[in-house]
Amino acid sequence: MTSTISVQRISVTALLGTALLVLLLASPHAHAASAAEIDREVDQALVAFKKIEGANAFLGIAKGVLVFPKVYKAGIGVGGEYGEGALRIGGKTVDYYSTAAASIGFQLGAQAKSIVVLFTEASALKKFRESEGWKVGVDGSVALVDIGAGKAVDTTNIKDPVIGFIFGQKGLMYNLTLEGSKFTKLEKK
Repeated sequence: MTSTISVQRISVTALLGTALLVLLLASPHAHAASAAEIDREVDQALVAFKKIEGANAFLGIAKGVLVFPKVYKAGIGVGGEYGEGALRIGGKTVDYYSTAAASIGFQLGAQAKSIVVLFTEASALKKFRESEGWKVGVDGSVALVDIGAGKAVDTTNIKDPVIGFIFGQKGLMYNLTLEGSKFTKLEKK
């Protein structure tokens, strides 16, 4: 009898997690932001990013900047995340993208984060823009900047063609990953 209850609990948890994932990934499409809304949020995210010591140096060497101002992640056993953002070249928005990822494992709760991905080489930016859907870890790797409290971002130590930053209201977040995130081009007006 105990094993039947355990199987039922696991089944209910998996069902709830799957339902949450479907709602999380489907609902942004129903309430998708307009291009103007995304641009405003990208501007705000870049202002917050520039407050991180050393961030301006990275922006100065970037050939392109992909910004997801609000990426929402939630899960109960099965998790998912989704956000919309813009790719900027020379300070101007050239395309809009979504990011989505799913995960399985112990997780409970929800959070929001901002993601900035910098392309420091023109060839990496070109490959990204020509892709149908770019998955981190499959189509290219992103060197995620991981610094502790009180440290500055140092461009001399990082030479990767694609660099990622994950941050929240209190600055850079660490021990997070972009592995498995998929970036897909959106049609916005």
